[in-house]
Amino acid sequence: MSLKKLLMIILTIIFVFILVLLIRTFTYPFPKAEVAETGEVVRPDLSEESIIRFAGGIKIPTINQDAYDVADYRAFDEFKTYLIQVYPEIYKTMDTMTINGHGLVLHWKGQDAGLKPLLFLSHYDVVPVIGYEPEEGKRTPDIYKLEEESGSAVEEPISTYQEEWTYPPFSGAVANGKVYGRGTLDMKNMLFSLLEAADTLIKEGFKPKQDIWFAFGFDEESGGIKGAIEIASYFKEQNLTFDAVFDEGGIISAPGSTIESIQKPMALVGVGEKGLLTLRIKVKGMGGHSSMPPVKSSLVLAAEIIEKINTHQMPAELIDPIASFLDRTGSEMGFFSRLAIANRWLMKPLLLSTFGKSPASNALIRTTTAVTMAKGSDAPNVIASVAEVTANFRILPGNTVEQVINHVTALCEGYEVEIDVVSAREPSGLSPENSRGFEIIKEIVSKLYPDAIVSSYITIGGTDAYKYQIVSDNIYRFMPVYLNRYEQQTIHNENEHITLDNYGKMIWYFKEIMRNY
Repeated sequence: MSLKKLLMIILTIIFVFILVLLIRTFTYPFPKAEVAETGEVVRPDLSEESIIRFAGGIKIPTINQDAYDVADYRAFDEFKTYLIQVYPEIYKTMDTMTINGHGLVLHWKGQDAGLKPLLFLSHYDVVPVIGYEPEEGKRTPDIYKLEEESGSAVEEPISTYQEEWTYPPFSGAVANGKVYGRGTLDMKNMLFSLLEAADTLIKEGFKPKQDIWFAFGFDEESGGIKGAIEIASYFKEQNLTFDAVFDEGGIISAPGSTIESIQKPMALVGVGEKGLLTLRIKVKGMGGHSSMPPVKSSLVLAAEIIEKINTHQMPAELIDPIASFLDRTGSEMGFFSRLAIANRWLMKPLLLSTFGKSPASNALIRTTTAVTMAKGSDAPNVIASVAEVTANFRILPGNTVEQVINHVTALCEGYEVEIDVVSAREPSGLSPENSRGFEIIKEIVSKLYPDAIVSSYITIGGTDAYKYQIVSDNIYRFMPVYLNRYEQQTIHNENEHITLDNYGKMIWYFKEIMRNY
């Protein structure tokens, strides 16, 4: 065979190969955003009464109580009483109970006992605020108050503990079309929007078709051990199986705030969540006086291990929810991204490499490694015989706690180490997209945000939803709030707030689920 003929064959193969890639790209069935049938955007009204009730709940500092045995739960008791006072119709209509002192469970009986019930989750504990200490005998200073005539916040003498907050964290200030305070995004907004939705429906004379349950934890921020775990166990004991469970997790991400190239809102529905493993690695070496150091002290050896576990991380994988996410968002991406998505059979390594370049997207494709703590000696002139390294892993569904431990153990070969498990939780199961629970989220979001892309997703952080796997296979982690990048960063941070528009839409969203499921 002549060189010219061989070259022609090679060029033909390359041409056909490129043609196949292009044909697959241009014919790939990227789903289009589903638009509401009416084409109208719903703009719910929000009553002043609803705002006042919500703001009043923000004022009660239900700060997470990590040490259960010595915790002061007076604020939590106050919050329970507050709900009874502001939602009398709910407490008249529903059966209510308390689990473990502060876990709140409400049962709204439906018309058809043969239908599987629904379960709505939230929690009313909030993370601490740095520098905030409630005054003795006074739950929180009302630094700001709502002025009746203008609806604006009026400044009064301000204490010194909150210089970074526009309005103090437990003021419940209403100003500039927003409600400010700890819990406005995590998670009293969900609790109050659920109760507002139910309260409105009760006053309208509505009766649900199937039973509806509400479960509000009080220790989600510290793992839900006394709250969600106990409530889920109660449901299990009652032989309850829920058709769908709705909790926090994903949000409606503003255009460009999750993936810059996507200039449409993205409603990210968590169909699963990552697991957790924290390991403490004790590295042994030669200790002694710093004037006669060994070639490698225990801390130097620990540094080598840090480098190993940070460099050699768990392999990247494209699990089903993220593959679905790429399919649903690909139509909004650039040509080369669409080319890679449509030809995953060839370009999967390139996709994974691209995802791995950003911390946010890297967390979606692998079990992540974060070295969070390191300790040597307690004195500058002492070499510790044992150094400690603490690493936190967020485990991708499909991986296991055991796999991560084995991975770290292999990386520590050749060193004298002791590996202790500080805390561990397996990843959750994955909930299906072809269920009524997922479909109704799509239906209602499309009425509020017709141009939004609704997609499955993996929740990076932990939620109470994980504990309810024992009573349902259909668990969806989604809070219908439209947040830009800055607003997302206020969660667990200074200036946490929610817009009144978001809050009104949350109420309408949950009301529609209860009415139309």
